[in-house]
Amino acid sequence: MRRHPPAVVTGVLQGPMKALKHLNKYFRKYWGKLLIGTLITIIARVFQLVMPSYVKNIVEVVEEYGNGALGLTEARAQLLEFIGIIIGAALLSGFFTFLMRQTIINVSRYIEFDLKNEVFDHYQRLSLNFYKNNRTGDLMNRISEDVSQVRMYAGPAIMYGIQTLTLFVCLIPLMFIKAPTMAFYALVPLPVLSVLIYWISRIIHQRSTRVQAFLSTLSTFAQESFSGISVIKAYAIEPRINREASELAQEGKDKSMDLAKVNAWFFPLMILLIGVSNIFVIYVGGKQYFRGEIDTLGTILEFIIYVNMLTWPVAIVGWLTSIVQRAEASQKRINEFLDQEPEIRNTATHPTEVRGKIEFRNVSFTYPDTGIEALHNLSFKVLPGQTLTILGKTGSGKSTVLELLARLYDVSSGQILIDDTPIPQVHLDSLRKAIGAVPQDAFLFSDTIENNIRFGKEDAGMEEIEAAARMAVVDRNIEGFAKGYQTILGERGITLSGGQKQRVSIARALLKDPVIYLFDDCLSAVDTETEEAILSNLKKASRDKTTLIVSHRVSSAIHADQVLVLDNGRLIQAGTHEELLGQEGYYRELYHSQLSGKEK
Repeated sequence: MRRHPPAVVTGVLQGPMKALKHLNKYFRKYWGKLLIGTLITIIARVFQLVMPSYVKNIVEVVEEYGNGALGLTEARAQLLEFIGIIIGAALLSGFFTFLMRQTIINVSRYIEFDLKNEVFDHYQRLSLNFYKNNRTGDLMNRISEDVSQVRMYAGPAIMYGIQTLTLFVCLIPLMFIKAPTMAFYALVPLPVLSVLIYWISRIIHQRSTRVQAFLSTLSTFAQESFSGISVIKAYAIEPRINREASELAQEGKDKSMDLAKVNAWFFPLMILLIGVSNIFVIYVGGKQYFRGEIDTLGTILEFIIYVNMLTWPVAIVGWLTSIVQRAEASQKRINEFLDQEPEIRNTATHPTEVRGKIEFRNVSFTYPDTGIEALHNLSFKVLPGQTLTILGKTGSGKSTVLELLARLYDVSSGQILIDDTPIPQVHLDSLRKAIGAVPQDAFLFSDTIENNIRFGKEDAGMEEIEAAARMAVVDRNIEGFAKGYQTILGERGITLSGGQKQRVSIARALLKDPVIYLFDDCLSAVDTETEEAILSNLKKASRDKTTLIVSHRVSSAIHADQVLVLDNGRLIQAGTHEELLGQEGYYRELYHSQLSGKEK
């Protein structure tokens, strides 16, 4: 198992922080709650600023009592009054802080919810080619880990940012009003701190981007290892996988440690600078007190409290910077996918009624990711109610025909018509709702068998589900399970055998009762007797439907209205079963080979 870098990493480490502008639409959506949260934050900080002044007053009362200027009774009354005000202000500040978190943090959760839905909805609109070029682990990481990093910016970063800004705006002018000289020396370390923050934040941005990008690689490796665990065990390569996992873990640890080492500088530097500020306050304030420039020691104590009130906001600046840098890196990774437009676009404005007539006119198709020409100048026509079987060797282009019909890709040249309308002009949702597709690799969800069959028709009753299972000849297998239709399947339907998975997928398509059936070699894992029973039931179910069957077995073609034989994307034979048996070529050779039990 080889490791690959995430699809989009280059260019992320450079450029201004514009990615987070994507969130502006969500901020506008919740502007009312954010405004209320901002007002509550300001109120909470104002109540917090009440306390230092009254601490100063308490010191002054103690001094006056010591100097005999106040009696015991009067001093006690003033102390109780000031302590009561401090306690009341603290309680009110705490109450409004609680309300602040309930508003702003809740908004971040709403934005997280909306952003995850936006990303997931966009994933579903993107074309099949997108999923061939991007790995599942990377997609999962962007919708989970990256969105979580963005939520930290939309909630805690904004909340603490407002707190810090409010405190600076209110507190710094107040300090200069009360004692300009002491305020100046107390705030001298702040410019130094700003320069350090700017320098360190640039490094954090680079390293946090690398960490976020690496998480996609790690998620992809884990997802592939868990999905392919049966292959890993079958080939006894657990030691190699463990070794690769250890190497990945070590690489992840190194990148995280590089980031942690930079983050670790923030708080020590900030605490050091705050300590320097306290020393300045004590030294300068003490000199001013001895010279009589300030009246009381309470002013010095008040300023020490102010400086320590600035400790958390100043320290939080570094943390906020880290959060914003991480969020910007994550949002940029998210935007890389959100900015991708789906290759298959729905140009029709109104729903289309699909009746089932299909025509290929000189259709050629080349896969964009590999450059392989899968179809060349293919033409055929299928009328509603008819069955077309497509045969050919592996890689002859059979499955590509069905993928083009479902508009998972658009043709490179030529034209596909649905009811005489070019397929790009058919409403995409109407087209796909009219199709019941059973892929070659049957995919089942980690849910009950009942819900996997009901996937084709959400409002189906139990009788309809059981009827579909009978037509797919899987009802007895299901009833043989202890919990029957309520049996929970493992990931990708691992609980069932290959043939059972195929038949459950067929039941899902039959339950949908579509206009067009597309069966892509969906009977390859069942025995001949079961195949004949299913084909007989399919013939009844699709009597008035358009049916295309891709297969390697001639038995699927015997009762078809038309049979096409492809080779390297080119049509080499066409006709009914009887007509092709009368011709020299691949079909007659395949028929006699399989009739004698020697399948190709």
